[in-house]
This record gives sequence, C-alpha cells and structure tokens, in this order.
Amino acid sequence: MLLIVGLGNPDSKYRYNRHNIGFLTLDEIADYWRLSPWKARFKGAVSEGAIETPSGPQKVLLLKPGTYYNESGRAVGEAARYYNIPADRIVVFHDELDLAPGKFRLKTGGGHAGNNGLRSIKAHIDGDFRRGRIGIGHPGDKNRVTGYVLSDIPKAEQAWVSDLIDAISRSMPLLTSEDYDAFQTKVTHLAPAPGSSDS
Repeated sequence: MLLIVGLGNPDSKYRYNRHNIGFLTLDEIADYWRLSPWKARFKGAVSEGAIETPSGPQKVLLLKPGTYYNESGRAVGEAARYYNIPADRIVVFHDELDLAPGKFRLKTGGGHAGNNGLRSIKAHIDGDFRRGRIGIGHPGDKNRVTGYVLSDIPKAEQAWVSDLIDAISRSMPLLTSEDYDAFQTKVTHLAPAPGSSDS
C-alpha cells in the first residue's frame, strides 16, 4: 500500500489557503480516481481504493491530517504504524516556499527547511519519505511568511493550481508504480509552471 499524505489545516476557513494546497491535491486525486468517501480515521480524514496501472491495480490510502499542519506527524505516524507502511512507501504533498509558483518537484528525504509539518512527520517516521513539493513562491521577507501561507490562493494563481493538481492526479499510475522520475516529468509536462521552460 502507498500512503499519500496532503498537508493542510482542517478548519473550513483555511480551505483555500496556500498552506492547504496539499489537501486540495488529495481532494482532486480522490475525485479523479473515484476513491472511497472521506471518513474520520488516524486523527484525520482518509480515502482509500486502487489506482489502475499497467501492472494492475495499486492500493492507496490518502490521508489529510486533522492535527493541524505543524502536528501532521501524529496522524501520519499512526496510519503508518497501523498498516506497517515503511517510509519509502509514503509520499507527502505540501506547499513549498523555495520553489516558484506552479513549479513541482518530487524529492526523497532532505531537511525540513523550516516546514513544521515536515519536521513533525520526520519526528514520527523512521527513514526517508518522498515529498511532492508544490511551489508557492516566497513573499520576500521571512516575517511575512505566516500571513502569506495562511492567505487564500489569489484568483490570478488559481488556474495553475487547478492545472497542477489535475496533472498530479492524472499521473498517479506512475507514482504508484514507483516510476518516480517519469511521474515528475509527466506532471511538469502536463502543467508547466507559469513563465517556466518546463515542458
């Protein structure tokens, strides 16, 4: 089983925040692949089912932690322990300040770079998990970061957000088949970042 996590905050007032782009991604994946309705479990909300790949259906468990962004590891650790899912079968989609808006990169391991959600997961999981980094850009001043990530995605950026999470959803068979380079390549081909040379 592949555990796919999206980072965000559970209250409705945060739903369209930049910080909730991980939640938005998982909502799209669940809808696109017609996975089970969301239900409360593992200190969060889960949706499960199978994604069709060339080698057959692959079971996935989607998890949106309900422990708030900075404590995401509590929910992730509980789900991983219950199903005995190793770190290399965990993928976490999250907003990334250090990437330009709309850029997408899949990364294995590495530091948390000040992301408290990743810091929390690293504290509850042994080993390196994969991170689907969704670029939101940086406000330019570290003192403005909190307000920036907790503000809604502006209308001018909603088109690339929609295109990118759709591309991620369409490319899921490559991710579940562990063809990670092909997954990143297809996502960036289907949804190149605004103004980038990705193709």
